[in-house]
Amino acid sequence: QLVESGGGLVQAGGSLRLSCAASGRIYSSVSMGWFRQAPGKEREFVVYISRNGGSIYYADSVKGRFTISRDSTKMTVTLQMNSLKPEDSAVYYCAASYYSGGATSSDEYDYWGQGTQVTVSS
Repeated sequence: QLVESGGGLVQAGGSLRLSCAASGRIYSSVSMGWFRQAPGKEREFVVYISRNGGSIYYADSVKGRFTISRDSTKMTVTLQMNSLKPEDSAVYYCAASYYSGGATSSDEYDYWGQGTQVTVSS
């Protein structure tokens, strides 16, 4: 249902753009989010965007550096990551939720992508 792309290796201070393509069957019905998980750590919330894009919530750790957007014509969600730091290194997961109240917990998500690795070198 969800396929991510765009991860890779970048130096600190650099930028990466992640994309998540959702199947047409669910795209218009779900809010979307990104989570990340570093080795030895729990999966953590990064950002949420509502079905119509009108509500967006960022984790404090990425606020001002990351930007999420969604394109209904392409049925994609994009995460633009700027000013990357080594602590941003993780596997990033795209997720979709039928919950419309602002899903920031992984328990509130119904579909998950396979994950894409982001590595930021110092």
